[in-house]
Amino acid sequence: MNYKSGLIAASLALLMLGGCSDDSDSQKAESESGANAQQDSTDSQNGSSDATADPVQLVFGTGGTSGAYYALGGALKSVLEASPVVSNVQVVSTGASVQNIQNIQDGLNQLAIVMSDVAYDAVNGQNQFENNPADITAIAGLYPNVVQVVALDNSGINSIADMAGKRIGVGQVGSGVEASAKIALAAAGLDYDDLGRVSHTGYADSVTEMSNGNLDAAFFTSGVPNSNITGLMQSRDIKFVNIDGDTAEKLMEDYPYYQSYTIPAGAAERYDLSEPVNTVAIRNLLIAPASMRDDVAEDLAHRFDEYLGSGQVAVGALREVGTDTLDQDLVLPVHPGAKRYYDSRKDSAQGSHAESGSVDSDAAENETTENNAT
Repeated sequence: MNYKSGLIAASLALLMLGGCSDDSDSQKAESESGANAQQDSTDSQNGSSDATADPVQLVFGTGGTSGAYYALGGALKSVLEASPVVSNVQVVSTGASVQNIQNIQDGLNQLAIVMSDVAYDAVNGQNQFENNPADITAIAGLYPNVVQVVALDNSGINSIADMAGKRIGVGQVGSGVEASAKIALAAAGLDYDDLGRVSHTGYADSVTEMSNGNLDAAFFTSGVPNSNITGLMQSRDIKFVNIDGDTAEKLMEDYPYYQSYTIPAGAAERYDLSEPVNTVAIRNLLIAPASMRDDVAEDLAHRFDEYLGSGQVAVGALREVGTDTLDQDLVLPVHPGAKRYYDSRKDSAQGSHAESGSVDSDAAENETTENNAT
């Protein structure tokens, strides 16, 4: 082959190699593009695209304007609005738990406070929600509504069973207080027919009737302390009636939304009792529809948790809520977004403990080395 022919052959070979290289790079680029698209699709399904979604407006269902739920909603409004994924929180007065859940089902509320007993009925489609189960989730557990039973000191009532033949205030008809009273009485083997008189009085009227000696005891289901009980203590000698032993066990077995609760002794802000009172309680919940975006639920849980630990809590009942219990022992499933926050917080805490243990171990090893050296 002469020089000219060899040069032409070499040039053709280089062109062929260049063509092969271009095809390979093109296929690689197409493959990478496809993989990225698939990853984007997966991220979107997993909620990663929430980060670019617009902030949401939330209608927050509470209760009557004079009640604790409405005050709590007002206190949380600015806390939750500090979230970058929330543009506005509108706190609205409602008929409380039942209406709040129905409003969430109807799309009128995106956030609400409810009692655990009503939430339990809602997710199980029973009682008021028969054939109409609600698809709701918990953002956080709140403070408990404690069943507080007080009796005149000379009434002879030392247990729920002792109420037979006595005059008892059971709360207004259809109220949460009456529901608790009926359940406690039934757990002790009693019903209204066993009582000397049933008085459907609210807190204030029950206190008035007990002050006048017209009632022997009354039920109060609320946060601790209840100002009506505190006022009664100023005018009459009273005692708290325990709900414990077999009565409490049967009650909690039949109604899983009840939990044991102790009002401590010697706590000035909780009646300053000489001895503890053992009773039961129903926890309040901060709830949202299961359809709430994961990033919104996650940051709501985060903001609420930070608020509890800020030292700026304006609602007294919230001060007894332990931040490590926000997702514990709830009758509702925790929203996946909120769960993501609580899980990450636990992982972070475990990591801190592990790191602390490593530092302590290193310090101990250094100390041992120094001691051996001396």
